Amino acid sequence: MNKPIIFNKPYITGNELKYVTEVTVSGKLSGGGKFTKWCTGFFEEKYNIKKAFLTTSCTDALEMASLLLDIKPGDEVIAPAYTYVSTANAFVLRGAKILFADSNPLNPNIDADSIEKLISPRTKVIIAVHYAGIACDMDKIMGIAKAHNLYVVEDAAQAVDSYYKGKALGSIGHIGAISFHETKNVISGEGGLMTINDDQFYKRAEIISEKGTNKSSFMRGEINNYEWVDIGSSFLASEITAAFLRAQLESMESIQKVRKKLWDLYYSELNAAEKNGFLKRPFIPEYAEHNAHIFYIVLNSSKERMALIQHLKSKNISAVFHFLSLNKSHFYKNQGTIDLTNSDRYTDCLLRLPMYYELTKEEIVYICEQINSFFENNERLS
Repeated sequence: MNKPIIFNKPYITGNELKYVTEVTVSGKLSGGGKFTKWCTGFFEEKYNIKKAFLTTSCTDALEMASLLLDIKPGDEVIAPAYTYVSTANAFVLRGAKILFADSNPLNPNIDADSIEKLISPRTKVIIAVHYAGIACDMDKIMGIAKAHNLYVVEDAAQAVDSYYKGKALGSIGHIGAISFHETKNVISGEGGLMTINDDQFYKRAEIISEKGTNKSSFMRGEINNYEWVDIGSSFLASEITAAFLRAQLESMESIQKVRKKLWDLYYSELNAAEKNGFLKRPFIPEYAEHNAHIFYIVLNSSKERMALIQHLKSKNISAVFHFLSLNKSHFYKNQGTIDLTNSDRYTDCLLRLPMYYELTKEEIVYICEQINSFFENNERLS
C-alpha cells in the first residue's frame, strides 16, 4: 500500500453543509427546531421508540438517565467493567456505587449470568452496554430486572441500527442512550440521543432536558409562562448538530450496507487464522443483528497484541486496542481491587482493526494478509 491505512475516518454524505447552511440562514440555531424534530421523529418511527431526546452527547444522555431514575448516594448500579468511563461516571456523579460485572467469555458484553449475584437491596439499575453494536442477552437481563424490580438502561452508544430479536437496541430497556460521535456509524461530530421506552418517564425527561423547567409546555401553548420545576441541565443539542445528523440519517441505509460488506470481508479473510488458534473473531449470538461498527480480534496475550500492533504499524496500518477495564482504573482501585477474568482479558488482548465507510476491499485484504503473515512467519510471541 502506498498510503497509510488510518484507523477511522468520518464519512460525509454531501448534504451536511446544505442543511447547516439552511439552519444558519434561518436564524434558529438553538435546539428544538425542525431539524431536531425530524431526527427524533426518525428514531421514534423507524425503531419503535416511544420518545427520543436529542442531546449534546451520549454521555449527556446517560447523565439524563441518572437524573430521571433519581439516583442518590447509597444506590447501587450494576454495569460491565469493559466499557467507556461515561457508562459508570454518569451514575457516580449522582452518588451511586458501581458494582462491576464480568464480560461474557464469548464477547465483551456483560455476562448476564453474573448479574444476579451482584444484586442487593440497594440495587436500582442494570446497565447493558452493547459492545461493537452486538446485542446483550436482553431477555435474560430484562427478566432479572423484572424479578428484582430494577430499571435497565441500554448504553447503545455503539449500537445505532443494531437489533436484538428484531427489536432495535435502545428500544428495549426502560431508557437508552445512543452516540453520534465522529467515530460512530452515523455522526454529528458530537451528539447523542436518549430514548424513553416507559411512559412514566416521558414528562419528566422533557423537563430535565430543558434545564429543569416546563419550557416545552409553554412553547406548545399549554401554560401561560414557564418556571423552574425540577432538577435538570442544558442537555439539548443545537439545530446545527441536528442538521448535520439529518444528512447522515438520510444516508444511513447506504452507509450500513457498505460497512456490513467490509465487516463480512474481514470475517472471511481471518477465518483461517481463527481455525489455527491464532486469534478469535467477533462472536455474534443468534439473537443479534449487528451494525458493523467495530471489527475486532482477540489475541492470545498482551505481548502478542503489542507485537502485532507494531508489525501492522511497520506496514502503515493503524490498529488500536480499546477500553481499560474499569475495575482496574486508578479511580476505582481506590475502592478496592477486583479481578474480572474476561473483562481483563479483553483489556489485554482485544485489538480493533480499521473500519470506516471509505475503507476499500483491497485495503482490508491487505490488512488481513499482513495479519496472516505475522502468524505464518512465527513473529508472534508466546
